[in-house]
Amino acid sequence: MDIIIPSVGESVQEAVLAEWFKQDGDLVESDEPLLVIETDKVTLEVVAEARGIVAITVPEGETVAIGAVVGTVTPVEGEVAQSAAQPKPAVAPEVPVKPEPEPEPAAPVAVSPPPALPADSGSLAPSVRRLIREKNLDAAQISGTGPGGRISKGDVLLYLEKAPAGLPDALPTPTAQECLPEDGQPLEVRKPMSPIRKRIAERLLESRQKTAMLTTFNEIDMRRAMALRAQYKQAFADRHGVSLGFMSFFIKACVEALKEIPEINAFLEGDEIIYHHYQHIGVAIGAPRGLVVPVVRHAERMNFAQVEQAIVDYVGKIKDNRLELADLEGGTFTVSNGGVYGSLLSTPILNTPQSGILGMHKIEKRPVVVDDEIVIRPMMYVALSYDHRIVDGKGAVTFLKRVKEYVENPERILLEV
Repeated sequence: MDIIIPSVGESVQEAVLAEWFKQDGDLVESDEPLLVIETDKVTLEVVAEARGIVAITVPEGETVAIGAVVGTVTPVEGEVAQSAAQPKPAVAPEVPVKPEPEPEPAAPVAVSPPPALPADSGSLAPSVRRLIREKNLDAAQISGTGPGGRISKGDVLLYLEKAPAGLPDALPTPTAQECLPEDGQPLEVRKPMSPIRKRIAERLLESRQKTAMLTTFNEIDMRRAMALRAQYKQAFADRHGVSLGFMSFFIKACVEALKEIPEINAFLEGDEIIYHHYQHIGVAIGAPRGLVVPVVRHAERMNFAQVEQAIVDYVGKIKDNRLELADLEGGTFTVSNGGVYGSLLSTPILNTPQSGILGMHKIEKRPVVVDDEIVIRPMMYVALSYDHRIVDGKGAVTFLKRVKEYVENPERILLEV
């Protein structure tokens, strides 16, 4: 039975065979993951269609066409048949062995002190080798005072002080061994970009070159949202089976704000503006192979629990390499939370053809003025990047103010007022 690279979308013609989970000759069970492929949009696990022995014909790291055969699975009837095919080794009869006489102890040998290490050996510290090379010295002329006669940096400096003037300044070409740091790792490593990383680079560059992107900022007092989350977090988890996070607060706030400022939820296509009467919210999630933005569809129809469950499902798909191309398509607006990585403030880049993206950041206690008094509040900077070709500054600022109002007063989201 052939192992075939499956289709993941009409626009995808090739993929990288990123990883084999099995070795050549291993036994694989039916529906057990065999390999991972990586395209410019998603990573996907390929499972075995039947139980059998794996034969690999294409190694990891190769670029393969969709539909290509990369190995085979030879079915087996069972473990019994497999073990029967392997004859057991014959057991030779035991033969009594005559014990050998114990050797007489050898005469003691005088131990001489270890010879001094040659100055040009690899045992020299990198700093010593570098100093000798820079000063173009003959290491054989330097007396070592370190363990085993090893040359230290102080020995080199002392030699330079006592050496006559006029030492040559020419530097010899360093060897490959001398170019290695102390841990033995190379100073530079060159690796090809993965398809996902290439696609991310292309999209970001396209966004910068083909949109009139502008960013506006605001800050949000997270005190009431944090208090509400802390009060109902356990009950929410017990009832719905998922944790209550801040992402659902912001997604629901964005949904309400997008209804008021529809151009931020629109696309520019040629000389026409396409307005969407639904909110498909993309959620930027960091993955080991690159950033992906799965889409929470019809977020306007969801409650907090449904939003959190959709995000949890996508995170599970990403971890298991089960994210499909359809999961990434159709978003009308994006929310990115750089705060989980400790970001205080940033300017997110548009996810074209979308016209807006909201950047969340870390929550930090700061002094703020409330009713003419300085108080400490948990504050979060938020940033809205938008396409100025179809979104005016007034609309962008109003959108961000509405998000601020909804998050600072989460009851408004629940009551939809």
